[in-house]
Amino acid sequence: MGKYVLLAETGADIPDDIAKRYGIWKVPMHVTFDTETKDDGNFPTTEIFDYHKRTGKLPKTSGSTPADFEKIFDEIHAQYPDRHILHLAYSAATTCSYQSALLAAKERDYVTSIDTKHVSAGQALVTIFTARYLEKYPDCSLQEVTEKVEELSRHCRMGFLPGDLEYLKAGGRVSNAAYLGAKILSLNPLIELLDGKLEATKKYRGSMQKVAPKMLEDYPVSQKFSKSVIAFVYSPGLSQKIHQAVEKRAREMGFSEVLWIETGCVVSTHSGPGAFGISGFAH
Repeated sequence: MGKYVLLAETGADIPDDIAKRYGIWKVPMHVTFDTETKDDGNFPTTEIFDYHKRTGKLPKTSGSTPADFEKIFDEIHAQYPDRHILHLAYSAATTCSYQSALLAAKERDYVTSIDTKHVSAGQALVTIFTARYLEKYPDCSLQEVTEKVEELSRHCRMGFLPGDLEYLKAGGRVSNAAYLGAKILSLNPLIELLDGKLEATKKYRGSMQKVAPKMLEDYPVSQKFSKSVIAFVYSPGLSQKIHQAVEKRAREMGFSEVLWIETGCVVSTHSGPGAFGISGFAH
């Protein structure tokens, strides 16, 4: 990366091979099961689903702490003392990570944190395309790369369909009445990132097998996606038939690059198993 090192939370769900390819570092977010707290990414996502099935409860998620950032800032700085750390943060409207990073960076002038206003695949796309920009322009100024991150963040779009509404109900994000109504009518709420916040914007009716392809036909068009890239985000449990169908259709629609991003422990806690989403950049 020349003059810079990129850092994002584990909740960005950046695949390990891509993180390695671009030298992107990850700072852990956290998941708490009763009295035990674990680092996101250090245990299998299936533990969350098993816990919910066993107890009827969801674990609690939390952002990276100032201590998490202090540790990783110092580790990166020790390894790359001449490089500036660019922390491309998980949406500040959804968690404390961004504020934690600002606190940790007070005595560290080699750190800049930027709120991407995205999570999961959206944050991943912003980070990956910032990495590609830095490969192309390794000597760019801090102002130039900051402006690029802000541009990518403004143009990035992400929406997803939860895999199991039971997880939204258990997490207090839908009422029992809304949950029962949606189950009876086979409704799937589309959750979008709007100005950093997760908001339900419309509903699809039917099974995921039916609505995932329908979302692919609708969402990139309504959001005016560039055909350069489309990212599909999914949680464990999504059918391989859906994987194959939407990838084939995305290629037919003219997308040059198709990325698959699997949700980690933090995002899966809220989406449930078998969730599906789409992210890309608007014109």
